[in-house]
Amino acid sequence: MSGPWAETGRRWRTPLSAWRPSRRTTCGSSEAGRGENRRVTVPADPSTYSAPEAHLTVDGLSLRVCASARRKRFALTVETDATLTLHTPAGRSTAEAEQFVRAHRDWLLTKRRERERTRPLSPVKQLADGEVFRYLGRTYRLAVSGEEGAGGGVRLIAGRLIMGTDLAAQPQAGRAALVDWYCRAGRNWTGHRLQPWAARMGVAEPELDVRDLGDRWGSYRPPQAGAGAKGLMSLGWPLFQLPMHLIDYVIAHELAHVKVSGHREDFWRLLRIALPEYEERRADLDELGRRLWMGDIRVGPG
Repeated sequence: MSGPWAETGRRWRTPLSAWRPSRRTTCGSSEAGRGENRRVTVPADPSTYSAPEAHLTVDGLSLRVCASARRKRFALTVETDATLTLHTPAGRSTAEAEQFVRAHRDWLLTKRRERERTRPLSPVKQLADGEVFRYLGRTYRLAVSGEEGAGGGVRLIAGRLIMGTDLAAQPQAGRAALVDWYCRAGRNWTGHRLQPWAARMGVAEPELDVRDLGDRWGSYRPPQAGAGAKGLMSLGWPLFQLPMHLIDYVIAHELAHVKVSGHREDFWRLLRIALPEYEERRADLDELGRRLWMGDIRVGPG
């Protein structure tokens, strides 16, 4: 993976892709402001943009146009599916919008190609006998069982993920049970890895949580951010489908934030000392991560 990493507060993600690629890549003008996305359609090419959403084509580029009275500047975003969006203050003219798009055409083309190249390939699973799930880089088949005691969630027994028939018959509940199992298994596994990594990096061991983090692999909140006396490191549950060495990379990345809050050079220097091959692991994470199961369940025959 190339390019600097993006940061918002204490969270981190890749600018191009990850197991859950960021929903958008943004390019803005020099004025301050934030926009909104609303799904209301108005005729294309108005003389001014005052409605929440329109469409615009500039030199072969098709863009959604989202207008907001609260916005003070133009901005462009490239969504995960490579959709282009122009965010504009309400009342700005089509000519101004076209000029802004043309000025950033090369950026749009580059980012759209990156999005298309790294588009997520997340599979859809069925809650059926033989369905394959990954844990720590290995594959395990789902066994749907009607035996007594099989309905209390998901368990890993003798190389199989066991789920009760009643649970498998309810896609939403079955999905929740699988996610809960990944969270529990991930917490248990990481609990044995966190202290050695913290000692290796010379930082205090934070509290640990595994949950749904949206488009993030992990996050770190320091004690002063309301995360308890030790700080809190959170990891996303899909991470635990990956091989162990890639999970270790994410752990090391988040622990580096115990010392360095941003992604300045001293952050990467600290990470490089603890994990000299971090760039290779980051690239592998970028590639393998977009192929992970994100919780989508197919209802009915495949």
